[in-house]
Amino acid sequence: MVDMFALSVAHGLLVLAGIRLFLRDDLDREGEAKKPFGGFRKARPVDDTDPRP
Repeated sequence: MVDMFALSVAHGLLVLAGIRLFLRDDLDREGEAKKPFGGFRKARPVDDTDPRP
């Protein structure tokens, strides 16, 4: 009985995650990716003319 409950809860959560993924709007559009988690930015190019060592 407990095994069936654990299996049904685990599979129910997987189904819920799948439904939430399929209902996202940004899956239908290309090129409009959000910022990565944490807000990391791309590194700026190094300026070799900087007089500091």
